Amino acid sequence: MRVAGRFKAYFLRGLAVLLPSILTIWIFVWGYTTINQNISIHINRGLVRIIVLLGEKHIELSDTEIRNWLLINMPQLRDNEEELTMRAKLPEIRRKVLIDRFEATWVTGPGSIAGFIVALVSVCVIGAILASVVGKTLWRTVEKFIMNTPVLRRVYPYIKQVTDFLLAQEEQHRLPFSRVVAVEYPRKGIWSVGLVTGSGLKKVAETTRRELVTVLIPTSPTPFTGFVIMVPRKHTIDLDLKVEQAFRFIISGGVITPDQDRTAHVLPPAANNIEHKYQEVPEE
Repeated sequence: MRVAGRFKAYFLRGLAVLLPSILTIWIFVWGYTTINQNISIHINRGLVRIIVLLGEKHIELSDTEIRNWLLINMPQLRDNEEELTMRAKLPEIRRKVLIDRFEATWVTGPGSIAGFIVALVSVCVIGAILASVVGKTLWRTVEKFIMNTPVLRRVYPYIKQVTDFLLAQEEQHRLPFSRVVAVEYPRKGIWSVGLVTGSGLKKVAETTRRELVTVLIPTSPTPFTGFVIMVPRKHTIDLDLKVEQAFRFIISGGVITPDQDRTAHVLPPAANNIEHKYQEVPEE
C-alpha cells in the first residue's frame, strides 16, 4: 500500500508538471494543422499554378516523366502506344504533370509551410492596410454592404462582437469592458466579480437619482454567459485587474488568482476564539 501510494503521488506530480506543456504544444500543433489543412493548402495550390503558368516554358520535363504520369493516371492507355504518344505531346498534359510535380513538394511535402507563412504575412498586410485612413474607409464600405444584405446582416454583427472581444487590442478604448469591479450580487454580503460595460439606462438613473453603471456578472466556467445588472457606482469596488486576469479567475472557478490579490489564509474569528479558549485552559 505504501508503494502504491508513492506511485500515485509521483504519477500525479509528474502529470501536473507535464500536462500544461503537453496541452500547450497540442494546441499549437492543432492550430497549425487546422490552418494548414483548410487555408494553407489552397494558398499552396494557387502558388503552384502561378509558378507553372509563369515558368511552364522554362521548366524541363522529360518524355519519360510524362509517359509515367499518363500510365499512372490513365492506365487505359497502357496498350495503346499511339494514343499514349499523342497525349504525351499535349500542352495541357505537360501542365498537369508539372502541377503534380510541384504539389508533391509544396502542397503535401515539406514546402507546405509556405502557405502558412503567406497566410500570416497576408493577415499582417491586411491589418496594416486597414489601419490607414483609406483602409478604414474601404472597410466601412464593405461592412455597409454586408449590413444591407438580408441574410448576412442577421449573422455578421454577432460574430463581429465575439471576434472584437476575443481579438481586442490592449488599449482601454478598444476593450468591450471598461474595468473590472466587485459588486454585491446576488445579495448583500456575497461579492461577485463583474465587468463594467457602460452606464445604466437613463430612465432608471433619473428615477433613482443615482449614478448607475451596467455590470456583466459572468458565470463560471463559461464567462461568455452571465447576468447584466445596474448598480450605483458607489456600490462597486474597482479591482486592479485586467480583463484577461478576471476571465482566468472566473474560468478556473477562483483557482487562478493574481498574486497581488491573493488573501492570506487566516482562521475565522470563531476558530480564533476557540483556539484562544483552549490555550487558556490550565494543564492539570
